[in-house]
Amino acid sequence: METINKAITINSRKYDGSIHRSWQATLIEQSTSLLKFVGKFDQEIKHQHIGVIRRGTVSYEYYWLDRWYNVFRFHEPDGEFRNFYCNINFPPIFNNDVLDYVDLDIDVLVWKDFSYSILDLDEFEENAVIFKYPKELITKIQMNLKELIDQIEHRKFPFDVSS
Repeated sequence: METINKAITINSRKYDGSIHRSWQATLIEQSTSLLKFVGKFDQEIKHQHIGVIRRGTVSYEYYWLDRWYNVFRFHEPDGEFRNFYCNINFPPIFNNDVLDYVDLDIDVLVWKDFSYSILDLDEFEENAVIFKYPKELITKIQMNLKELIDQIEHRKFPFDVSS
């Protein structure tokens, strides 16, 4: 894994390609298939499932160029481990200091004790109709959700850390 320290723009896109969210993070490590970033929340965010994410919360972000999910590991401003947040998505594209990924709606929230919740299944079902997700895509999403849950339950990287 090569150590790097470079500012990158990350775009989370909807299935139609429109940008849903965009932020800056620092690329800190890169291997053939894994990119690791670190970012810091510059303002307080109220999230319906996570609660309040305080200003100064640090986010370590893991993106695999060959996997259909990404993982965020949040730490409180004082450094204490907070939780993981995972997105099911198309494998990202990294080009010209921009990382783009298409979010496929389903998220997994993992707490300190490694209990987890699968979120936004209703949003997934709605968007599957709106965007006419092909049956093969739905199957691929379900397979990758199972793979992600296995990673969590067996504490495989990056879930091999604790508080």
